[in-house]
Formats: sequence, structure tokens, C-alpha cells
Amino acid sequence: MAETSIIFSDVNERQGVFSRRVFLMGGVVAFGLFALTGRLAQLQLIEGGKYRRLSSANQFNYRLIPPPRGQILDRNGVVIAGNRPSFSVLVMRSQVKDIDETLDQIAYVLPQTLLRRRAILRDINQSRRFAPTAIATDLNWEDFAKVNLYASTIPGVDVSMDEVRVYHYGGAFSHVIGYVGKISDKDLKAETEAAGDEEQLDPILLHPGFRIGKQGIEKAFDKDLRGVAGARKIEVNATGNIIAEDSDGMRPATPGEDVTLTLDAEIQQRALEVFGEDSGGAVLMNIHTGEVLCMMSAPSFDPNLFVSGISSKAYGLLRDYERLPLLDKCIGSTFAPGSTFKVATALALLQAGVDPSERVVCSGSYRYGNTTFACHKRGGHGPQNVHDAIKNSCDVYFYHMCNRPGAGPDGIARTARALGMGHIFENFEISGQKKGTIPDREYKRTAFKNDPKWHLGETLSVAIGQGYVTTSALQLCTYIARIANGKKAVEPYLVKKIGSVEKVPFKDFKDLPFSREHLDIVRAGMVAVSNDVTGTAYRNSRLNLGNIEMAGKTGTAQVRSYKGVANRRNEGIPWKLRDHGLFVAFAPADAPKYAIAVIVQHGMGGSMFAAPKAREIMKLALIKDPEMQARIIQPMPIDPSLANAPDQELTSDAPPDTIDIPTPPANPQP
Repeated sequence: MAETSIIFSDVNERQGVFSRRVFLMGGVVAFGLFALTGRLAQLQLIEGGKYRRLSSANQFNYRLIPPPRGQILDRNGVVIAGNRPSFSVLVMRSQVKDIDETLDQIAYVLPQTLLRRRAILRDINQSRRFAPTAIATDLNWEDFAKVNLYASTIPGVDVSMDEVRVYHYGGAFSHVIGYVGKISDKDLKAETEAAGDEEQLDPILLHPGFRIGKQGIEKAFDKDLRGVAGARKIEVNATGNIIAEDSDGMRPATPGEDVTLTLDAEIQQRALEVFGEDSGGAVLMNIHTGEVLCMMSAPSFDPNLFVSGISSKAYGLLRDYERLPLLDKCIGSTFAPGSTFKVATALALLQAGVDPSERVVCSGSYRYGNTTFACHKRGGHGPQNVHDAIKNSCDVYFYHMCNRPGAGPDGIARTARALGMGHIFENFEISGQKKGTIPDREYKRTAFKNDPKWHLGETLSVAIGQGYVTTSALQLCTYIARIANGKKAVEPYLVKKIGSVEKVPFKDFKDLPFSREHLDIVRAGMVAVSNDVTGTAYRNSRLNLGNIEMAGKTGTAQVRSYKGVANRRNEGIPWKLRDHGLFVAFAPADAPKYAIAVIVQHGMGGSMFAAPKAREIMKLALIKDPEMQARIIQPMPIDPSLANAPDQELTSDAPPDTIDIPTPPANPQP
């Protein structure tokens, strides 16, 4: 048996293998340490700021603070549109895992949300992921306090104490001021296009408590009124619950600019009062500057209903009411001006060379072709010159004269347009103006392809403010302001100041193309309308303010055809078939400062229904004017002729019953 032997390998060989392994493992470890060190250096030194921001974003959130909307003030600093506190509950969809569970938790605190659950879910699903959604708005203090106590324990829920728009005068300013409302998809699209792209869109536009101007001044000056949003920095835990608020990281919101108007709140309120349940509009302006002191449309509506969102039922009631409370009857409706237009016709006749002393005998009717056109006074006015024709509103005089060479439809149209009718005022701050119609031969050729020729009989209707003629209350007031001014083609405006910056009104008005002599003649006729015992508005337009007198012109605009109608009186017929009543005026008559136009829709007669309203509005404007107060306190002279003044007929300046007026231009269009 062979002996067992032990064979030893070379020690140096074993040591070499071990050394190689150690070197290899050490290299791997060293490379790992180098890579780890490099990565740590990259994270700490190079990308440290990025991850600090991400970490901070996980720890802190920023919640937008809607800015207080700028106030809208009247000319005396009275707040017309302001703000009041409003408490809301918001939910952030991106921070909520189970929206149903979240709503269940909120329902324990606010049971009323159960009734709106379906609508809330719809709003959440339609909203953008990172935009908050309002689930309860305009809470009372008790409910707000309860939600505020538990909101921090419900992920994604926040309470908000914002401001909401409030209109202190209700319907008095609803059409001219407008209102604010929730941002619609159409509004958001327009804002996105204006910003260039969605990334540049102001995030406050997605805030559920933010409101945008929808009409009137609120819309026209929305960017000025908005302000700049602020933000508050809140600390949240891993589950998204609020645990603290960082006051150092809060950025306060910047309020919007205040807008100061030329309107007077007291005069505007008075205008709404004197209209009562009647429908129509009233505009009062300074004839020298163009400042509009009153622009009221009736019936009106409460704009506060639209701030939080009006119900479809309530909106339907406003929309379907026959007197159209949503329609601005000062600029958005046009009416036939009726006999108020005769002042423009008279001025056109004088410009055409008609002798102001030339008389026309009014026997109560005028025969043209096969048609007899009746004057409103069946027995006739007797001999009438231009002064008497304005004072008595004699139709026959204007029938007889209107087609004189140099006058006719083209001459009358030139005069009416120079006085501001048939015109959109480009510097007027709010949209929605209707141009109206001041017809001439070119208009007939364009509008009536089947009968483009102007017939001389059509001039008779135009001369007394009927036929194709339509105009707005704002145009009528401007028309009278220019006549009263006598020199400049003054234009209306509404805004005095934006913030602390005075808005410089347009003062470089064009010169009027009329002679002073001719303007004096028509103004004297208007003075007689209100102050001569036989004037058509003598009883209903006298101011009784010391020695201050008003000069005016009545008008009754026909709505239906009187052909074959035995009685033109409006009693007992549907409201929509009654004539419109109009009155235009300026005061003081001897040194004009203010002009007014009043339209009473289906108000039957200018002297009985429109003139008293204009008188009350004008009286307040004069009483408030410091320049007029010294004259007002003087003793009032006794007028002995007042006791013997004859009663005025209901439709003392009504249009003739034999003219078949085209229906479409006669009624206001929404």
C-alpha cells in the first residue's frame, strides 16, 4: 500500500489569485462609490434647487386669492357697484382620491350640499383638473365657521373668504352699468385667444369665485376693474391635509381700479321712480361737455340676480315679459320720433331758404294726390308760420313745405344726421347702440329693391317723424343738445375717471353747419311749446323753478295704421298697439345747460305721458346744480294766463290717421 502524500500548491500562485480578486472587487466598490458620490453631487449641487422646489411643492401649496373688483362710482363719489364679503367652500379635484367620499364628509357639515350633489359632480367633472370647484357659495357665518373647523381634515377641501359684487341701486343702473357673471366657455375661449395660448392664461380666470363683466360699464372696463390676483402659501402633510399657513409667503391681491362715471345716482333713481310701471327710456346730458347725467331704461331688473347665477325660471320670466326689461331702451331700441322730429324738419326748411314768416293755412287736412292727410287738430290751426308750426305741432305746415327745393328727403336727412340722428357715437363707452334710420333717396334705393324710387308722398311721413324714420333716446338727447348748444356737434360720454386718472373727454367737437338765426327760430318755437299758453306741453312741462323755463317739443309716434279706424284714441286697446309718447327739451331756455329726451313706449301721448316725466327729471338736475340755485330761490312770478289755459287733448300731436306707416321701423327691436 502506497503512502499517502500531501501536495502543496505554490503560495505565490494562490496569493496572486487572491490579489486579483481583491483588486477587481475593490475596483467595483470604488466605481460604485465614485458613481454614488457623483450622483449625490449632482443631486445636491447641480439639481439641488430643482428638488428643493419639488419638495417644497409637495409640502406647500399656493391658493389664489381673487382680487377685489374696482368700484363703480357716480359723479359725486357715491358707490353704485361695490363688493361685499362672501364665504365659499372649494374642492381641488387633483388632491382628491375619492370624490364621493369627500362629498359625504362635507355633507355631514353642510347637509344642504346633498340637494346639489348631482350639480356639484357635474361641475367637478367639467372643471379643469388643477382648477378648484365651488361646492357651496355665499354661506352664512355659522355654516362658514363649521366648515372652516373641519376643512383642514378633509383632503382637497378649502374654504374661501372672497368678495362678491353688489349693486346698491338695484335696477336704476342695470342697463348702463351692466352686471358680472361666471366665466362661460365662450368668455374663456376669447380670453385664451387674447393671451396667445392657454399657458399664458391668467389662472384667476379658472377660480370659481371670479366674475367677469357681461354688459355695460362692467364689460367695457372689465380689465381695469379686475385687479391682480394674490396667493396664500399653505403647508400640507403627505395626505394633502392643511397643517399650517405660511404668512411670510402670502402675496396680497391688488384691487381693481375704480371707475367714476358722469351719471348722477339721485337723478338716475328719480328717473326710475317717475317711470313707475311704464316702459321706455330717459337720457339727460350737459349740452356743452356731453356728460350724460342720466341714462335710465324701464322697466328694469335687479343685476344682483346675475352675480351668483340666475335660475332659468327667473331668467325666463324677465325674457318673456312683454315690456322687455332686459332690453336697453336708451341705446338698444329705436323708435319713430314722431313730432319731436319736426324741429329738425323746420331747421332743414330754413336751411333750404324757406322764409320763416311764410304762412300756410291749416284747415285740418292736406290733400296730396288721391289721399287726404289729416292734421291732429281736426278743425285746423289756421295760418301757421314755422314758429307757430313748432309750437302747435301743426302737421299740415310740414306736409305743405317738406318737398320744397333744397329740402325733401335728402335735405331733411342731412340736417337730422348733422344733429346726431342715424349715428353711432364711436366715443361712447358701452356697446349695444342701434343706428336707427334716417331715410333719403339712397336709402330707398338700397333697402327696397322692388320699389327703389322715392315717392314725394313718402316725404310727408318723414317730415313729421314717421314712415321710415327711427332713432334712439340717446340720439334724440344729443339732437336736442346740439340745437341748444347752437355751435358745436357735442357727443355724449359716460366715464369721468379711471382710478385716479382723469379721462380727458373728447372736446374737439365739429362745428354745426347751421346759422345762428335759424337755430334761434327753432329754439324760440320750442320755448313756446312749453311756455306759451297754447303750446302743446304748456301744462305738463312748466318747471316752477323761479325764472327758469324749459323749452321742449312733444311727440306721439304711431305704432299701428289708423286707416279705416274711427277713433284714434288708445284707450281700451292692447298695450302693444298703443302709440309711443315722446318729449325732448332743454333748460334753462334762456341759457341752456341740460338737454333731455324721454320716450314712453306705448305711452300714447307726449304731452300727457312723457313731458311730466321729463319735467321731474330736469327739475332735480337743475336743483342740484349750484349755478342754478341762485335763480331758483328768486320769487316766482305769477302767470295770469295759467288759469285760462285750455286743456290739452290726450294725443294733441298724434300723427294723421290716413297715413299707412310701415310697421317694422315703428316698433323697437330687441
